Amino acid sequence: MTGRICTAGSGEEARASPEQHTPSLQRARSSSDMAADQAFVTLATNDTYVKGALVLGSSLRQHNTTNKLVVLITPQVSDAMRKVLDKVYDDVRVVDVLDSGDSAHLALMKRPELGVTLTKIHCWTLTEYSKCVFMDADTMVLCNIDELFEREELSAAPDPGWPDCFNSGVFVFTPSFETYNDLLQLATQKGSFDGGDQGLLNTFFDTWATKDINKHLPFVYNLSSVSLYSYLPAFKAFGANAKVVHFLGKVKPWNYTYDSKTKSVRSDVHDPSLIHPEFLNLWWDIYSTKIVSLLTQEGAVKEATTALQVLSGLVYTLAFSCRFCREEEVKEAVVQMSISHSHSPPSASSEERRERWEQGQVDYMGEDSYENIKKKLDSYLQ
Repeated sequence: MTGRICTAGSGEEARASPEQHTPSLQRARSSSDMAADQAFVTLATNDTYVKGALVLGSSLRQHNTTNKLVVLITPQVSDAMRKVLDKVYDDVRVVDVLDSGDSAHLALMKRPELGVTLTKIHCWTLTEYSKCVFMDADTMVLCNIDELFEREELSAAPDPGWPDCFNSGVFVFTPSFETYNDLLQLATQKGSFDGGDQGLLNTFFDTWATKDINKHLPFVYNLSSVSLYSYLPAFKAFGANAKVVHFLGKVKPWNYTYDSKTKSVRSDVHDPSLIHPEFLNLWWDIYSTKIVSLLTQEGAVKEATTALQVLSGLVYTLAFSCRFCREEEVKEAVVQMSISHSHSPPSASSEERRERWEQGQVDYMGEDSYENIKKKLDSYLQ
């Protein structure tokens, strides 16, 4: 790739420790330095996506945003992870649609498949802020992007799969209870054409494609990892201007194996994202240098979980495609793994297991237990 990726700052900014990014220190800054009524907003529905939210928040801090950081979480996020989020975000807010007591609860009863979507659109209830930028937890900023707050609702970048629709991974919006209630009504009556928030939001903001070109964000504000593979020449020409990378797809940065010695990710699974692994390496650099210590301080990292995280990429390969595994890696992996197991539930199909694994729903106590995986490894090594 030609040019230079707009990556983490150099000097003291790049070497700043996690403790320097705590909300308490951010709040100590003068009001002239921080736009108190504007915020970057993200959503973490479980502990796995909290990892992504922590890297996103840290990348925003690292590039000296002057805006507040808000994260919406569900009750499924553990107390330990909430404490870690408190160290990176100014506002950690629990959203419980089932216990909301309003029309959102009714909408969920009628459209249970829209659970995450109905949680995400709660961002419109953040009316203490005059303007917000929503960013999915699987995004990461490469530069200061505070200029997005100069845009109007609903500003977003085109979706690479269907450019007449916007991608809802990054968008500018204006909090409003009226908009929130209108979105709930639309969700209840019509649902979403893609089963998620992107379909719902594109139906609601249906003039985005044609009405105002100023609301079309340049693609560099939402550079999807899949686009690197589908249009590589364009990435080579313009990728150096990237401002936000979006790790679309089922395999997320936290699903990879990271070698802290070489500071690079490893994967034996064919993945278009690895054509240009610098984004994945940058994500992991932030995670390993800024986030792991915070997780450790709050007891959010357990020894067994850490070992399994290190092995995730390898075991995924072995479980579903072991053509490329190396014997020394397998033996090392088996030595590190130590998980107890119990009786397994009814077996899922290979495709179902693959989907669950890709979504981070690994059955460590059943089919994916230590003993079962070891048997799988042994069979390939024979």
